Amino acid sequence: MANKRRRNASQSENSNNKIKRTKFTLDSVKLPGITTEGVVLVTGAGDVGQLGLGPDVLEKSRPALVKFDHEIVDICAGGMHTVCLTKEGKVLTFGCNDEGALGRVTEGKEDAEFEADIVELPSKVIQVSAGDSHTAALLDDGRVFAWGTFRDSHGNMGMTLNGNEKLPYEIIKDVHVIKIASGADHIVFLTHFGDVYTCGCAEQGQLGRTSERGSSRNARSGMGKGQIAKLLQPSMISLKPSLKLHFDNIWAATYATFCRVASSGDIYVFGLNNYSQLGLKSQKPHFMPTLSKEFSKYKWSSITSGQHHTIALDEEGKVYAIGRKDYGRLGLGADCEDAAELKLITTLEDKKIINVACGSATSFAVTSEGDLYGWGMGTNGQLGTGEEDDCEVPTLVKGKQLQDRRAFRVSSGGQHTVILAKSGSNNNQGDTVI
Repeated sequence: MANKRRRNASQSENSNNKIKRTKFTLDSVKLPGITTEGVVLVTGAGDVGQLGLGPDVLEKSRPALVKFDHEIVDICAGGMHTVCLTKEGKVLTFGCNDEGALGRVTEGKEDAEFEADIVELPSKVIQVSAGDSHTAALLDDGRVFAWGTFRDSHGNMGMTLNGNEKLPYEIIKDVHVIKIASGADHIVFLTHFGDVYTCGCAEQGQLGRTSERGSSRNARSGMGKGQIAKLLQPSMISLKPSLKLHFDNIWAATYATFCRVASSGDIYVFGLNNYSQLGLKSQKPHFMPTLSKEFSKYKWSSITSGQHHTIALDEEGKVYAIGRKDYGRLGLGADCEDAAELKLITTLEDKKIINVACGSATSFAVTSEGDLYGWGMGTNGQLGTGEEDDCEVPTLVKGKQLQDRRAFRVSSGGQHTVILAKSGSNNNQGDTVI
């Protein structure tokens, strides 16, 4: 109960402090630009339908076109499923539905997981996110619906105390959310008042509100359903009231979270840091929000992170890498070492990058000219290079489906990658892509 008491204290420390917090509001936050529609291209493993190419296509080593009857404006690759957002604010899903990650009924319907279909939601969706076995959707009225499940080292946690939620469930209530982000097994919410809420697995510290002892569902501080309820219920991250921090952006790593302070641009982090991927010197998990002096050196447009590495895009269009080197995921060359500090990816230095993404051990960057570069693990064709070799440096992704198209967004999951591209003849790159 210590965490709960601490949060209550911060909210009622004194009336003046409370007034100051409620006065702060965010009118807008940089969400992925969703005014440009494109075609969806996929590459990598498709054994459970995550490519959306039907039951006969189990793998692609180059980008392949997914045919839709809808105009797509955003994409998100989960662990073994894919989420697409239409121009009208509808959500389409395909891939593995064992844990309910598709948000729709597929039992008894032949090949239903291999083909895209609509998720029924009560209002227009403006943002989607996906983890290993869950999906979340932010509605235009500030509500958030989620479906699927979270997992930890003990197995399935459920999304609620009732277990998996196979249909959309309003996961956080009585707050107006303006941005969401998903890690492998946690969700992060940024509210209209600049507060950050989290829920899901806490074992690596990714919720930023539990002690190391209280991070497991079997913690002594709350055995059984009481403890798991604390983890599954969205609650504010733990911050010292004296800091009076408000945030204006959030990003989720596979096992960690990044939060940007509205007034200064400082980056607070929490979660797994075993390869310095959070920019902290101590490589132990960090269970409470901690200022990352390394990440606070730069002004970021986007931060994306895999299992053990982070790729970050600054406001000038330059790309930096930090963390584990294996499989070439840093893009710093065959002779590089693990990076404990942010390193500029020099092979992309002469290009303006507008979008970056990480898979488990992959990295991607999209240029303002519409070129797509990939690097890291290529075992399942998820780099889209036509080969299954790893790439130690950013490598231009080519293919028939990209010849007359320009990429403008990319998302990478467990072993597959999804690309959003526009016809080269009329591609409008005016949107801010993050």
